[in-house]
Amino acid sequence: MKEISCKLLVIGAGPGGYVCAIRAGQLGIDTVIVEFGRPGGTCLNVGCIPSKALIHAAEEFQKLSHMAGGKNPLGIAIAAPSLDLAATTAWKDGIVSRLNNGVAGLLKKAGVKTVHGWATFRDGKTVAVETEIGMQVIRAETVVIATGSAPVELPSLPFGGPVISSTEALALSEVPARLAVVGGGYIGLELGIAFAKLGAKVTVVEALPRVLAQYDAELTRPVVKRLAELGIEVLVNAKAKGLSTKRDALLVETNGGKNGKIAADKVLVTVGRKPVTEGWGLEQIDLDMAGSFIRIDDQCRSSMRGIFAIGDVTGEPMLAHRAMAQGEMVAEIVAGHKRSWDRRAIPAVCFTDPELVTAGLSPEEAKARGEIKVGQFPFTANGRAMTKLGEDGFVRVVARADNHLVLGIQAVGQGVSELSTAFGLALEMGATLEDIAGTIHAHPTQGEGFQEAALKALGRAVHV
Repeated sequence: MKEISCKLLVIGAGPGGYVCAIRAGQLGIDTVIVEFGRPGGTCLNVGCIPSKALIHAAEEFQKLSHMAGGKNPLGIAIAAPSLDLAATTAWKDGIVSRLNNGVAGLLKKAGVKTVHGWATFRDGKTVAVETEIGMQVIRAETVVIATGSAPVELPSLPFGGPVISSTEALALSEVPARLAVVGGGYIGLELGIAFAKLGAKVTVVEALPRVLAQYDAELTRPVVKRLAELGIEVLVNAKAKGLSTKRDALLVETNGGKNGKIAADKVLVTVGRKPVTEGWGLEQIDLDMAGSFIRIDDQCRSSMRGIFAIGDVTGEPMLAHRAMAQGEMVAEIVAGHKRSWDRRAIPAVCFTDPELVTAGLSPEEAKARGEIKVGQFPFTANGRAMTKLGEDGFVRVVARADNHLVLGIQAVGQGVSELSTAFGLALEMGATLEDIAGTIHAHPTQGEGFQEAALKALGRAVHV
């Protein structure tokens, strides 16, 4: 049995873990990171990156299919396209592999030692790692838990056979002719829309009264409209009950207790994610929990001295960039720097069609704190959106009524994910409506909608 000691041990090489380890290495901290899979975690391997690759491929295929129909305003006509999903998956896997190697290289460059295997706590300072060459014991002054999250499995729809999670959906070699999606949140709709564009007949089953319930109804309206245009059937107030006897249909109970069947070759379950807290020996260290998550303070410290936790294992919002920011902060704290966690400006993006972006407070949340001003600018009045055939959507700015401090920014539209950085920066810098309105925005861009929304809130709208 081999033993090593270090100043900092990071368990999990996902976005939070590897960023924490790299920053610690840059700061001269003797760091070891343990990961049983490939570096990059869920986000890089079976989440953010591969799903966006599939979404992009689906968008391109759908554009070509539309042009083949001969009815498009661009005047472009082509032959009907064909799809080799196995080739698409291979392209996606190539991107993931390049990024895997990139993360491994960055860890090495920062002087971080990587141990491949599954770590189990023996006590608050010691873990045992099962590696391919035997057991390795690691003793550390400080430990960071960054074990991430996993898809939630429904008791009535256990994963296996036709029932798949997002992980299996991103590895399919053929487009299912009929796809039932259980869960109308961002993961379900992102993948459901992508497969609909690739030719699948998609049905979404959502237990709540509407899909994308975490966003306000006005923001999601263009997405709901697009679902109908793509032929996606949406059942709300409906519960998935299990598979049919022949396992070729999803059994559902609709509002009012009526039972029905949805023919399906694959059933994609996307009802949420849960923290990965089992199998790590956490019972050996007895951390305080917040429900199923590890409880942390504003510096990501757990209830035990010398143990930090970051990322999905600590709760919502389960976003890679949140984990990255936490990881960087923790590394600097371990190095003796004065840091704390401010979650005011964490943009969230939903890569549906059209895309959604939120940062800061919604109008309802802001209104609960006092009088507000709201400015909203539609993309129907934006020249760049018109030239991209993407007029559905808008940019909305929410600010305090007294001093015009911006409290929240939301947008829905084609490609608005790229506006998320500007939204986050405005909130982080404490921008006012006047700051945004007075910033010269390049023309013609969709970003002009940000400036126009601020002008609208000030009663000085120019283009609407």
